[in-house]
Amino acid sequence: MQVVNWQRAMEQNCSNLRFGEIKVATEGENHVFEVLVYLGGLGPNAVRVELYADGVNGGEPVRREMKGVRQPAGANGTIYSTQVPTTRPATDYAARVIPQHGGVAVPLEDAGILWQR
Repeated sequence: MQVVNWQRAMEQNCSNLRFGEIKVATEGENHVFEVLVYLGGLGPNAVRVELYADGVNGGEPVRREMKGVRQPAGANGTIYSTQVPTTRPATDYAARVIPQHGGVAVPLEDAGILWQR
């Protein structure tokens, strides 16, 4: 029943998900990404926010989970953050929001995935 409730919540609120401001800073040997995400009525456990980059030379893609770090004053969203090595340009990466529930596999082509670009 929990999966059905989660699925209904995703169907009802998916169109309300959106990105706000995205910041990237280079600190030493890391790019630090911060992205404001508006969950549009979904709880933070209903989705996974991650930073994604395609694989290089046939390698595996980079998928780095972003953690909610704070809520900005005057906004009902959450700022998520992570860092990646500077071995690749920051422009290789895009943030995305993926539906998430324990035991449920979400295909990469799922319409519920919100890409930052």
